Amino acid sequence: MMCCKVPYIQEFEKPPGVWCSHATAGKGCMIYASRPASCQAFYCQWMVDASLGPEWKPDRAKFVLYLQRNGVNLQVSVDPGFPQAWTRPPYYGRLKQWALEGAERGAFVFVRIGARMIALLPDRDEDMGEVGLDDEVMVARRRAPTGFTYEVEVIRCLPSAPSPHPLRPAASARS
Repeated sequence: MMCCKVPYIQEFEKPPGVWCSHATAGKGCMIYASRPASCQAFYCQWMVDASLGPEWKPDRAKFVLYLQRNGVNLQVSVDPGFPQAWTRPPYYGRLKQWALEGAERGAFVFVRIGARMIALLPDRDEDMGEVGLDDEVMVARRRAPTGFTYEVEVIRCLPSAPSPHPLRPAASARS
């Protein structure tokens, strides 16, 4: 049921990190048969990646792994009641491995804990603080004498100038 808590659900304007009003502890989704399209289409990585063992099950790990809407970046949506869950073994090591492997092809790993977002980069983790759902996160890779460095920038969406495609991911980090 972690998928009913940690991700944003557009149809209900449910913010990340709070329970969906249709979720009931021990019973699941009370509108399962008529749940919105985004819920019907949602599959976390634990359900689709056979290499992830039982320790990665969202209710046990206290986070949900899924590809962002751009189909490239990996989102780690963490239960705000367990904000450090993603840093424990074996999770952190594997997440950093994915960050290192993905960065070479422009795929990044982002951790969201409620409104807070952290970019896991090959050379460091960058806490970006609060990142709105309409904000864009841009990651630039630059060659340096010892390899590559990464710069992260949050481009804030101004409320008075809504995006023509709110929540549409580009090569950026939206959740």
